[in-house]
Amino acid sequence: MGKVFSEITDSMRKFVGKQHMFFVATAPLEGGRVNVSPKGLDTFVIDGPNKVAYLDLTGSGAETIAHLRENGRITLMFCAFEGLPNIVRFYGKGRVLLPGGDGFAELEARFPGHLGTRSIIVVDVDRTSTSCGYGVPIMEFTADRPTLDDWAEAKKDGEIAAYWAEKNKTSIDGLPAIS
Repeated sequence: MGKVFSEITDSMRKFVGKQHMFFVATAPLEGGRVNVSPKGLDTFVIDGPNKVAYLDLTGSGAETIAHLRENGRITLMFCAFEGLPNIVRFYGKGRVLLPGGDGFAELEARFPGHLGTRSIIVVDVDRTSTSCGYGVPIMEFTADRPTLDDWAEAKKDGEIAAYWAEKNKTSIDGLPAIS
């Protein structure tokens, strides 16, 4: 049976530290689309019992950034694909740190380097939960995909920023994302 907590427990911290991927869910306040994004590549840190952060790497959309700027609501979910079944969720309010902004460089230093880093998402966690995960399939982790890092390495000066300006300016529902 699932349990609810007001903070990240030690057992959650250990479980999350072993996961190779997680999912991020956000939504606009009214009438827009719910977005769920998979994340990986060692881009997640727990920064206390009620604070987490992850690197937001370049993508084809910028839904999370747009939704957080509009309302801040975010849920992160970690599933056990190996070992014992388990699901952990972190609920909270997120904010976007952009390169060059306050706190970005200090927090970025805690992650492995990725040329495609677009922002850092910081989440103030106000609720956590666990659930069984009995329906989650067992899968074996083979390796991280190098594709995103290879893509970013192949870009010349300014090409990634140009990509963001073209592809990440607004969400699919027209909310402002990266300007």
